[in-house]
Amino acid sequence: MAIDQPNPCCCNYRDFSGELKIVILLFEKMNINELRNLVKSGENETLEFKRKVAHPEKIIKEIVAFANTRGGKLLIGVDDNGSLPGLKFVNEEQFALNQAIQKFIKPKINFILKIIPLNAKKSVISYDILESKNKPHYVIEDQTQAWGKAYIRVEDKTIKASKEIREILKRKNKDKGVHIRFGEKEKILMEYLDQNEFITLRKFQQIANLSRPIASRTLVKLVLANVLRINVNETQDVFTLKLP
Repeated sequence: MAIDQPNPCCCNYRDFSGELKIVILLFEKMNINELRNLVKSGENETLEFKRKVAHPEKIIKEIVAFANTRGGKLLIGVDDNGSLPGLKFVNEEQFALNQAIQKFIKPKINFILKIIPLNAKKSVISYDILESKNKPHYVIEDQTQAWGKAYIRVEDKTIKASKEIREILKRKNKDKGVHIRFGEKEKILMEYLDQNEFITLRKFQQIANLSRPIASRTLVKLVLANVLRINVNETQDVFTLKLP
């Protein structure tokens, strides 16, 4: 993967094979005013702040969510309020997080690590996370398990992905055209959505008298076929008709 940066001192990234490339640091050509302008609008779908790497096993959830959504930038050394206390021990902080990324994320992700100096003693670490073509990525909290929990980004929050979201992420870039046969359960669904703004998985099970797996597969197929849109929040997913 090429990294297009002017006069790079160094760079640190992983490709989709999971191989660890040459570990160097890239000094970002960004001054403090530019950094302040970046953070002043606050956290959003593609921007997250962390004061320091106190709990790397938690921070990697943000990284996974970025990779599973539209990519994003994680800034270490920035407070939630947008102030820039920076980091004194940059090497220790980035080493701890890099180790967690290597140990707890599966499949491996692409990222670019940059150091933004604030002054002679303090810096901010920037992790640029690319949107993955190998979704979904998981945080493996229990090393005895093959897979863990997937996360996605919704506005400025990182949310655990439901089974339906995981399946959509997995199949979205692989399914080349989804063929839907509109039977009785699809008819029931469409009639309900004609009278209601949205439907949940549980409600669809109830009105169509379906098992959870069949209801889930039906909704996922309709999302992949661009008939439905899935809307994610912290409590449950809701499905709406996808307007032209």
